[in-house]
Amino acid sequence: MRYREFWQLVDEVFGADYGRVLASDHSLNDLGSRTAVAALDDGEEPRVVWHALCNALQVPESDRWGVDEFRQAPPQPGSAAS
Repeated sequence: MRYREFWQLVDEVFGADYGRVLASDHSLNDLGSRTAVAALDDGEEPRVVWHALCNALQVPESDRWGVDEFRQAPPQPGSAAS
């Protein structure tokens, strides 16, 4: 997942305004209590940050991939495919 794709999904899944607030203000336990923005700034992979954000907000797997029904989901960290 590229940074562009991360931000596109944030906008599609959470809405542009609310998603940006979540990314900058919501602390994520899976990322050591960092925000998504801080984790990305620290060099964390966008797919790791995306899954941590979705996990924290209990976004179902089926709703994580935005409006493009053909978008391939990156594997979750620690899965056999990663």
